[in-house]
Amino acid sequence: MKILILGAGQVGRTAAQALSREEANEVTVVDMNEEVLRDLQDRLDVRTVAGNAAHPTVLEAAGAAEAEIIVALTSSDEVNLVACDVAFTLFRTPTKIARIRAGEYASRPELFRPDGLSVDVIISPEQLVTEYVERLILHPGTLQVLDFADGKVRLVGVRARRGGLLVGHALRELPKHLPNIEVRVVAIYRDGHSIAPEGDTVIAEGDEVFFLAAREDIRRAMAEMRHGDDPARRVTIAGGGHIGYRLAKSLQKTNQVKLIERDARRARRVSELLENVIVLHGDAADEELLIEENIDSTDVFAAVTNSEEANILSAMLAKRLGAHKVMALINRPSYTELIESSTIDIAISPQTITIGSLLAFVRRGDVVRVHALRRGASEALEAVVNGDERSSRVAGRTVAEIPLPEGASIGAIVRGEEVIMAHHDTRVLTDDHVILFLADRRHLEAVERLFQRTQR
Repeated sequence: MKILILGAGQVGRTAAQALSREEANEVTVVDMNEEVLRDLQDRLDVRTVAGNAAHPTVLEAAGAAEAEIIVALTSSDEVNLVACDVAFTLFRTPTKIARIRAGEYASRPELFRPDGLSVDVIISPEQLVTEYVERLILHPGTLQVLDFADGKVRLVGVRARRGGLLVGHALRELPKHLPNIEVRVVAIYRDGHSIAPEGDTVIAEGDEVFFLAAREDIRRAMAEMRHGDDPARRVTIAGGGHIGYRLAKSLQKTNQVKLIERDARRARRVSELLENVIVLHGDAADEELLIEENIDSTDVFAAVTNSEEANILSAMLAKRLGAHKVMALINRPSYTELIESSTIDIAISPQTITIGSLLAFVRRGDVVRVHALRRGASEALEAVVNGDERSSRVAGRTVAEIPLPEGASIGAIVRGEEVIMAHHDTRVLTDDHVILFLADRRHLEAVERLFQRTQR
């Protein structure tokens, strides 16, 4: 597949890295910064073109006429929109994806109708990150909370701790402790290594455990698995930018929210827009300010400013001063593991979150949703079963009969409104949404081929 990526910023570079690792893809990256492009070409198997991503001559040189997908990820909404429009008007590029940050565009769906702007999919990293952080806050004790099948199923990552249901027990014992709830453990990581979740697998303290459950069962399952995690009521947000403002707005009706913003004009503007949020003008890394605002009584401290250094420092300080749980927005995915091994509970990578949404639109085989786990080493994905028993390798077969590659497993099936936890004898039907876990993303193409219709 020929893919054209416009913009070599953090998100663009992450997209190029993820997509170029797959042999079937031919990736070209366009950016104004030649030095960044040289560095990218030294590290990845990609072609690069220097120039303005919205200019017809630059798009032509980059191969827009042959590209199957154009992904506009520059820092300018206007450049992204114009580039997609030019690509379709001049080169009839089939699929156009644009990164859109401004709510003025995103809140106007009529702009993206068939007779409107030539954009098939809009991606807002800020909105995706806001929703991601909100789910973490609403589900205390979680490391990741990911939605599938329009939210009917959730994949939740937790760290097993002493005194919880998981530690010291075999997985086959789960149904005894969770009657009337179906929960499927799909992945376990111990000391950074994957462990196959079998019935006799015993969970150890500190393991990262990922499980699937119906959305309405998540809270009860979490209550059993991690005793002592009280609901988060008091939330302090560092940063009043796009993410901080959106997060405060979404939480203000259910939580006691304080927002700290360094820029006086921005703080004043945010305070006018938010109704039930205490907005403070100051530095979130100011120890006196945090003490004065009773940071030790805060359930969650989320540092989401534009500076990752400020996020790391303020989150570490808040933790030392008594904040129960701290999160920091980290722009470099390679830093996340290092940060999470310190006093910071969760490192949030906008690139990893965004790329999961993006990959769903470039995957083949009717894959409709992709989430990266463990900093991209593994993936969870949702695929739709199309075709009948003659044209599909999946339809009409039981889970045990489906030739999944090593490390791949089917965790759940969504059939209409019904959520079914998959067992070896569960039969997969046409139009089912299948939730799979892939321990090694190198086997991704094999999974994609399974869900492609066969030619008869």
